[in-house]
Amino acid sequence: MEKATGAAARFLGHWRVDRHVHDLDSARTGRFEGRASFSPVPGGLLYEEDGTLSLAGLTMRATRRYIYRFPGGDEVQVYFEDGRFFHAFEADARRAEALHLCPPDRYEVAYVFGPDPDRWQCEWRVEGPRKDYRLVTRYSRPD
Repeated sequence: MEKATGAAARFLGHWRVDRHVHDLDSARTGRFEGRASFSPVPGGLLYEEDGTLSLAGLTMRATRRYIYRFPGGDEVQVYFEDGRFFHAFEADARRAEALHLCPPDRYEVAYVFGPDPDRWQCEWRVEGPRKDYRLVTRYSRPD
């Protein structure tokens, strides 16, 4: 991908990340603070996140990577770093939802885009026999 256009242009670049973790089983909360970048790679954008996670009295470095692909229009396909499909959504509305089933767990996400192109968020709800949590991640362009 030489130049980001369409849906890819919405994400390209650097972002501040502020994630709130709500473990509904234990009633514990946590927070991730860090940075993310979407950088061009062949066929899409590489998402790289790095920061500090504070949860259950512990503080640790946390990272994650995904590949975002843009097959056409406003469709966004998200893949794990190892190439497995994760989920897809349409980035043309204020709110887009997706589902990822990893039996017996269920991952639901809602992307929320506002009128300000320099801010957006995603809200995850994860349920399974040993999982019950909510993540709310806010992205904003650095000053």
